[in-house]
Formats: sequence, structure tokens, C-alpha cells
Amino acid sequence: MQTNLASQYQGTAEGREAEAILRKCVHCGFCSATCPTYQLLGDELDSPRGRIYLIKQVLEGATPTRKTQLHLDRCLTCRNCETTCPSGVQYGHLVDIGRQIVDEQVPRPAAEKTVRWLLKEGLPSPLFAPAMKLGQSVRGLLPASLKAKVPAPQDAGAWPTRTHARKVLMLTGCVQPSMQPNINTATARVLDACGIQAVVAPEAGCCGAVKFHLNDQEGGKYHMRANIDAWWPLVERGEVEALVMNASGCGVMVKDYSHVLRDDPAYAAKAERISALTRDLSELLPELVPALQAQLSSQRPGTLAYHPPCTLQHGQQLRGGVEASLTALGFVIGVARAEPHLCCGSAGTYSVLQPEIAYVLRDRKLKNLSELQPQAIVSANIGCITHLQSGTATPVRHWIEVIDEALGTA
Repeated sequence: MQTNLASQYQGTAEGREAEAILRKCVHCGFCSATCPTYQLLGDELDSPRGRIYLIKQVLEGATPTRKTQLHLDRCLTCRNCETTCPSGVQYGHLVDIGRQIVDEQVPRPAAEKTVRWLLKEGLPSPLFAPAMKLGQSVRGLLPASLKAKVPAPQDAGAWPTRTHARKVLMLTGCVQPSMQPNINTATARVLDACGIQAVVAPEAGCCGAVKFHLNDQEGGKYHMRANIDAWWPLVERGEVEALVMNASGCGVMVKDYSHVLRDDPAYAAKAERISALTRDLSELLPELVPALQAQLSSQRPGTLAYHPPCTLQHGQQLRGGVEASLTALGFVIGVARAEPHLCCGSAGTYSVLQPEIAYVLRDRKLKNLSELQPQAIVSANIGCITHLQSGTATPVRHWIEVIDEALGTA
């Protein structure tokens, strides 16, 4: 695909990157077959190829409209299209550029701006935890739409106190400690049982994805730099062997720090090292299997239905590791026979901003998972877990929690 950037984008970092990505696209349309919004809406402009055309037009000088903005907003950024693309088009990076440029030229209605501001400022805020606690205390009185976003209170259990020679850094995240605190403590307990100590840098917080993907890219970079500063002393001294992420949405973002901060003279080299050290928890799991096999009780739940988040299977290109390891540990686990690659509709803040599409995708995913007749559904990202749980009475948990439960360490 040839492009001739308008003068205002020529020579800019965004323009150069967009041009390089656009040059790879060959119009084949394979991406449309795996795009959730195209599957639902049937509109070419709601497919990756259609959105690429829109972004290309804007970069070449066309004036974007609210309709342009809407089609870009409807993208889940699930990156399923990247898995499908034979040319290796980095669509996720391109849509971030396109959204930022379009938002600079197309004003949003006041109500829309307010909601987006509340999400990007509220979710990473220290005020989120007390707000969530308040919501949980009156959960039974909340309207259904709000109740779906407020999980029932959860006992986190105890954080292990033993020290080990092997240490890994863990990001507790911005919303996970308040919404599902047992995920972090269960992770620490399972690692502890395998002789690995989970270390937390208290100053680290939101990975930056919330603001970055809501077009506050400078705000997102602020969180990224703050996390690097918090982690760097431990990394520089060689005290930790990896940064282990138990939320795949955070993992894909931290692995992308090296790309996002590549032109930052103060942080580029540090970001590259941080990204290289970052591993999703599922990447660590296979080496933990022997130690866990010796300690797990004989008690196992029934069939588990596994939903691999898009941020894991498409964003990080990690597939099959969780199912294989849990099977080796004696769990009965399966993925949906139909559409295991499709997004559940959570996609960060998408389920708040585009609820109609999000809930159709959720119900479609749950229907496919229900065919396994599972005792529980397991996943690997707090957003997917909360979103799926809002549509089913079947428990939805992080897979690390079922291992922790079988260990009896809580």
C-alpha cells in the first residue's frame, strides 16, 4: 500500500512509523475474517482493512469526521488481525497513531469526553480502591449496569513471608488489587511454594495502558517512566530475574515499553531492558510444574473452560502454555471449540465505552464456553474475568487461583 503523507506528518515519529506500517499492508483482507467487529457489524470500515484506509486518508490530508472517529473507537484493539496478517502489519501501533491524530482534529461531545476522562484518571487513581470498596458495600443496591462492574468482595488470603534466593518482580496493577485481590496473593503463594519470592515495588502502579489507549499517550508514558524508576534499582542490582505479569493486559503493555519509549533519551535503554525481562506468568508456569506436581493435593475441580485473553494469544503471541501445564498438573481443562480466538468484549475500557458490542461478544463467548459444561471458567486478565463473570453464574477465576487452591496455601 503506497501512501503520501500530508506535510504536517512527514518527518514526525508518528508519521514515519505509520508509513512503515502502511507499506506492509497488501489489502488481502484476511484480517476481516477474524475481526470481531466486522463479524458483528458487517461494515468494511469496521474491519482492520477499512480502518487502515481511514487512517491512511487522514495521514494523506483528508479531514476526519465523527464517523471516522466512531469506526476507530469501535476497534477492540484485540490484535487478532495481527495474528492473521501474512504481512506482519502492526495494526495495534497504527490504530494508536490514528486515534491520536483523529482525536486532535475531531472534538468529542461533552458527555463522551467526561466519561473518557473519568476512566483514564479514575482507574489508575489512589481513589479507585476506596471507591470500589464503597461500591462493594452497597453492591446489592446498584443498578445492573453498575453491578456488573463491581465484583463481590474477595478475601485475598495471606501474602507469603518466606525469603528465597530466586526473586521476581510483580506488578500489582491499578484495579486488580481492589477488584480481585486474591489473584496477586495467590500468585505470590504459588511462586513461594516453588522457591521463588515475589517482590513488589510499592511506587509502581498502573502499567500505562489505560491512559495510552484512551489517547492520553503522554499520561500513559508518565506511568511507564514511573514504573521503570520504581523497578530500576532492583533490576540494576540484579536482584530479580524477571518481571512477572499475572494480568496479560499489563504484560503486553510492559513488553511494549521498549517501543513506546524508543525515542526517549533518558528511558529508551532502560525500557528496552525492562521489556526484555518481562514475562507473562504463563511463560514461567512450565518450569514450575515439577515442583507443583510434588505438592498439589489430589483434590481437583471438575472441568475448567479456559478463555485465553486477546492480550495473551494475540498481543503476546502466547498460546497453549496454560492448557498444557494445567493438564500436566492433573486438571481437566479445555478451550471453546468455536471461536477460541475471538475477543470476549472486555478490551480494557471498551465494555464501558462500547457496551452494546461488548455484551454481544461476551454472551457469544460464554455460549461457546458453556458447551464444555465447566465447573468454572478460568482466564488470565482481570478485565476478561470481570466482564465474563457479569454474564454467568459459573465462577470465573484466574487460573493461578485454582492452582493455589489445590496447593492449600491460602
